[in-house]
Amino acid sequence: MRIRAAALLACMALLAACCDYGKPSPPEPEGSAEGQAAQEGEGTREGLAEGAPEGAIEGEGAAPGVCETDCIYEIVHSYPHDPEAFTQGLVFDNSVLYEGTGLYGHSTLRKVDLDTGSFFQAVDLPANVFGEGITLFGDKVIQLTWREKTGYVYDKASFQLLQQFAYDTEGWGLTHDGARLIMSDGSSTLYFLDPITFARTGSLSVRYNGRAVNRLNELEYVNGEILANIWQEDRVARIAPDTGRVKGWINLGGLLTAEERASADVLNGIAYDVQGGRLFVTGKLWPKLFEIRLLPKP
Repeated sequence: MRIRAAALLACMALLAACCDYGKPSPPEPEGSAEGQAAQEGEGTREGLAEGAPEGAIEGEGAAPGVCETDCIYEIVHSYPHDPEAFTQGLVFDNSVLYEGTGLYGHSTLRKVDLDTGSFFQAVDLPANVFGEGITLFGDKVIQLTWREKTGYVYDKASFQLLQQFAYDTEGWGLTHDGARLIMSDGSSTLYFLDPITFARTGSLSVRYNGRAVNRLNELEYVNGEILANIWQEDRVARIAPDTGRVKGWINLGGLLTAEERASADVLNGIAYDVQGGRLFVTGKLWPKLFEIRLLPKP
């Protein structure tokens, strides 16, 4: 199951050339304001207000840690991370890190020892399935797939596959607020699902200063906010779950050295230790996972 990082990078290049790997944002529903905004604006840096610098703010209320609007970070601790893990989903629970990985032929669900970065329990997905985001709900682990439009439900302890369910979009990120699953598909829309039947119960348009925020990827629900990786950017959106408004940004640039970045892919993976109040972040093929503390942007 384990392969060399160089082989993974070669696989990614082949997918990019031949299989549309690169995960472009799926088209917005016809006539949607989000789709129009993405086409009309500057368009290449979704989530920025017109004329605003990166990380410009519009928001109020409490953020994770001490932030009220935009956040910067300090590294509390760095841990080893499997550089061959194409991280798609990350959850921390009772001292165990749960990680979902992607790529066709290499997708897994695993339990990881935080201190060593090694996994001690894992299940392989079928070779024709691209694993995506994960979340824990009760005694179950739920995992999405990218274009297969199929979700998997596992027993949390044994990783026994309990059931599958279908959805009609791509699958990217997944979290929950205690009552609803929250799912992203790479667009500016988040979807709410019933955690038992997996029926869609609603949706949320995510906007910043009136503009659609596309490429919403891995998700984590923290202290009443939805944190969302923006695919291909070193920042995380802080989303109000009742309105979809981006309240501020977490700038995560500079976590890896230039040498480490050379063999790594994009930032992706947010996990929150509810009991310890710790926030963890990592990325696809990253050699490290970081515990960070958020600070208000000066």
